[in-house]
Amino acid sequence: MSPTTFTFRPLDPLTDAELLHTWVTHPKAAFWMMQDAKLEDVERAYMEIAADEHQHALLGLRDGEPAFLMEYYDPVHRELVGLYEPQPGDIGMHFLTPATDTPVHGFTKSVITAVMARLFEDRAVERVVVEPDVSNKAVHALNEAVGFVAEHEIQKPEKKALLSFCTREQFEKAVALV
Repeated sequence: MSPTTFTFRPLDPLTDAELLHTWVTHPKAAFWMMQDAKLEDVERAYMEIAADEHQHALLGLRDGEPAFLMEYYDPVHRELVGLYEPQPGDIGMHFLTPATDTPVHGFTKSVITAVMARLFEDRAVERVVVEPDVSNKAVHALNEAVGFVAEHEIQKPEKKALLSFCTREQFEKAVALV
């Protein structure tokens, strides 16, 4: 499954909220920290993102159907303010693949590869920054597979996170080996 299998569209907080609600409240999405969210909470959270010039949410589509969530943000203004020294060209990223009864081997790796390729389409992006929960070993392995290098742990208000970085060159080298 190649990254070109996927397309992206802006998330619509109102029409997509019901689908997102099922994704973010599923036990598999525990690291998303929305387990107890009501539909209105999801709508509100994504309406705030839609109204914010420093963060964006996209749905990743596979054959035209929603298949995953991608969020990206400017770490100078959101998420990591005061927690690290941002460099010009930094962009922060989150992604979520929903739980499924019929897992496809390699799907999540294809998703993160597509997300990274989409971010690096913007020539101004030099480095992607992530801050997953330190205990989320599965995402650490995925991050490493696409070129991320763990820097150090940081304490965010909601979690202890592993700050990691991936430059365009690291990403291209990592996915070229696949």
